[in-house]
Amino acid sequence: MGLPRLVCAFLLAACCCCPRVAGVPGEAEQPAPELVEVEVGSTALLKCGLSQSQGNLSHVDWFSVHKEKRIPIFRVRQGQGQSEPGEYQHRLSLQDRGATLALTQVTPHDERIFLCQGKRPRSQEHRIQLRVYKAPEEPNIQVNALGIPVDSKEPEEVATCVGRNGYPIPQVIWYKNGRPLKEEKNRVHIQSSQTVESSGLYTLKSILKAQLVKEDKDAQFYCELNYRLPSGNHMKESREVTVPVFYPTEKVWLEVEPVGMLKEGDRVEIRCLADGNPPPHFSISKQNPSTREAEEETTNDNGVLVLEPAQKEHSGLYECQGLDLDTMISLPSEPQELLVNYVSDVRVSPAAPERQEGSSLTLTCKAESSQDLEFQWLREETGQVLERGPVLQLHDLKREAGGGYRCVASVPSIPGLNRTQLVNVAVFGPPWMAFKERKVWVKENMMLNLSCEASGHPRPTISWNVNGTASEQDQDPQRVLSTLNVLVTPELLETGVECTASNDLGKNTSVLFLELVNLTTLTPDSNTTTGLSTSTASPHTRGCARASFLPQRKLPEPESQGVVIVAVIVCILVLAVLGAVLYFLYKKGKLPCGRSGKQEMERNTSI
Repeated sequence: MGLPRLVCAFLLAACCCCPRVAGVPGEAEQPAPELVEVEVGSTALLKCGLSQSQGNLSHVDWFSVHKEKRIPIFRVRQGQGQSEPGEYQHRLSLQDRGATLALTQVTPHDERIFLCQGKRPRSQEHRIQLRVYKAPEEPNIQVNALGIPVDSKEPEEVATCVGRNGYPIPQVIWYKNGRPLKEEKNRVHIQSSQTVESSGLYTLKSILKAQLVKEDKDAQFYCELNYRLPSGNHMKESREVTVPVFYPTEKVWLEVEPVGMLKEGDRVEIRCLADGNPPPHFSISKQNPSTREAEEETTNDNGVLVLEPAQKEHSGLYECQGLDLDTMISLPSEPQELLVNYVSDVRVSPAAPERQEGSSLTLTCKAESSQDLEFQWLREETGQVLERGPVLQLHDLKREAGGGYRCVASVPSIPGLNRTQLVNVAVFGPPWMAFKERKVWVKENMMLNLSCEASGHPRPTISWNVNGTASEQDQDPQRVLSTLNVLVTPELLETGVECTASNDLGKNTSVLFLELVNLTTLTPDSNTTTGLSTSTASPHTRGCARASFLPQRKLPEPESQGVVIVAVIVCILVLAVLGAVLYFLYKKGKLPCGRSGKQEMERNTSI
């Protein structure tokens, strides 16, 4: 028992008496190296800190320390510098009267300790630590385009961030919606690696893996590179990316465009929507109003049911079915009622009214619609609004009251939804002509189209008193237009042309007088009118003038020309007689402004 205690006491005494292995007696500790920071490609200025008063700068040796080995790189003798053979042979030079060694085109390989030493043995040396920096390129981010399912059992790759050509290795930070991400067991994992390029620069690659949920479908991810330069700390951010997130469908619903009240003629689109990604396979069905069973509708390639133009028969109850192709589970939507508003079956009674002149007539308009209707009556020829309401009353009918009346049934709450119905009112009477006489200017031997229009009830027929090619065209049930194609001859110029309209109640006649005219004397600026409603030149005849373009200039009649000539001759004779009388009186000296007046003026001048 006593021996161990003696051993312990001996060891304790020995430890207390042993000197500290802190350093060799008489040798001072090395000071910390001077720090010099530069960017890749720039020039590093290495200043030797030896005392100039001792004349050490005239004999200095420079070394680089690589793997704890001193390698001579430059020497100074009598103030003149000389590079040593090696990697720095062509990049070193003296500055500041030999106190500074300049190293150009700095690379990451130059990051090491440099030292300078004077001539005398064991003289003081100056150590310099060179730090090199290079900003990385803009970070490049690539998202996982294949997407991530929310039911994954472990973190899946979200995106990859690459920062190229930086020095030293930058630090990467991942963000989601602006908040930094940290390692989280079974939730977030960041895997980073780096590659050293031949230039000595680093390429950093960082992969973000995470387990995502449905709410991450719109999340914005990006990476940030943090690095240091001589000027301080800096950072660069990548663009934001969104990764596809796959999650099962929970709800299916219908959407109809356009939104609001629909009407017949609209283009209507019915589409299915779901909250799952990818969306399920959709089908659209409509309930049969007779059997109450759903019948599948035909959709386009995008699964959209297009109703164009929409009809009232398209109204009904629609439903969507969403089939998940992974789970083969079908989810129905809530049924949605579709209403296509309409106006149809516009009817006017009586449908074909006939009345005698002086009598009265009541027209009634009815229609079917899904909404409340408004009615108004228009005169077909003029568009004038005659009445607002379903009933139009006409009293003391005249011949001019015959013709078209239009009933307009519209839905005021839905612009553009209306239907119309035209009814023709016939007033019994003999034919009525647009004119009794008409003058037409023509050239001899031209082909001419003459037109004649008449109205009446019963519908009149039109005949011509000359031979030619005639044709009739109905303008409305009581109005007819007849056209005659005829050659202008001297006989026709003398007799003119008559058109006669007749029906069971009488007949009426119009006369067209043909007058020769020289076309070259007519100008487009003439204020006269043309006979468009009565005559046109045949468009099928080559070399013929078109009577429709000839102005009806009111040329003077032969009798009126004679009257003008006589009046001019009489005026000339009167002036001649008056001149002779005045000349006779002047010769006899009986005019007050004669010779005596002249003598009076001479007398006043002499005085």
